[in-house]
Amino acid sequence: GPAVEPARRLLQAALRLARRGWRGIRFAWEWWRLGSYLMRERPVVVQFATIRFGFQALMLRRLRRHGLRLAQVCHEFEPRESRLGPLRRLDLRLAADAYRTFEVMFFHGAAHRARFEILFDTPARKVEIPHGDESLLARLADEGGDLRSRYGIAAGRPVVLFFGGLRPSKGLPDLVEAFADLRDRHDAALVIAGNPEGGFDLGGLHLLIEARGLTADVTVDAGYVAMKDIGPLIRTATAVVLPYRSGTASGVLQAAYAFDRPVVVTDVGSLAEAVEDGATGFVVPAEDPAALAVALEKLASDPAGAAAMGTAAGRVARERFGWQPIAEAVLEAYRESP
Repeated sequence: GPAVEPARRLLQAALRLARRGWRGIRFAWEWWRLGSYLMRERPVVVQFATIRFGFQALMLRRLRRHGLRLAQVCHEFEPRESRLGPLRRLDLRLAADAYRTFEVMFFHGAAHRARFEILFDTPARKVEIPHGDESLLARLADEGGDLRSRYGIAAGRPVVLFFGGLRPSKGLPDLVEAFADLRDRHDAALVIAGNPEGGFDLGGLHLLIEARGLTADVTVDAGYVAMKDIGPLIRTATAVVLPYRSGTASGVLQAAYAFDRPVVVTDVGSLAEAVEDGATGFVVPAEDPAALAVALEKLASDPAGAAAMGTAAGRVARERFGWQPIAEAVLEAYRESP
């Protein structure tokens, strides 16, 4: 009854808090075990990825005291969904302790690096490397065909695809508004595929789609996308859109290139640095549905041109974003660091 509901919600909240606490304890323990292993094995360089918690600086300093050389690919260094309030400022100060332990840090572009340097003062040597291409993904996740029949989309109908985690920072309301403008002029379809996370309001997205009269033209496939479906999903698209409000670089962009699809991206982080505007896709301002709609219309109204841009995107991925030059740049940075 009504009297039971508050108690049930309180119990659910307590259980969630307990699960988070237990995961935190396990994470800290495994992090400590990793440090002990590295000190025994003593590799020439230890390469880290994202540092999520300030306490990780304790173990990183422990490794440095034992003479290990540390490096990091700094893909994400600030939560996309957070604003810079008092708690966030404290978290940044704690994170700075971790970043000061690295000899060399790698960034996915000039804008990506510049944003980091605004937030952090570290002695690390900073090196720019592109986000590598996803040609391996194309080979592993390609069973042929597309998903038009699954989504009820007729052959030849232009399809705009958003693919990836559904998060508040990804700008999906901007995409829906832009698609509404596009749909007024073209018989296009929109597919949004990915797992809701980061407090994303999936119900609010469905309400916006309904309010704009797009229910028949928009498919929201909210859930985990299996590896075998990635190729067919991207092949369904005329273009892949990244309407992000914040971000750094994107594996989704490289996945689109790997399957010869053009992209439309917002000018956040270093996304624009991976796009040859007008050749492999289009770059538009963030949080500007009108500009996004114009770019989408260019692709939807010219299927042959969109296909040619996709072919160019695939070629650029293989030539400019290949892993061999990236590996050589990383090794050179290791050699040049003290």
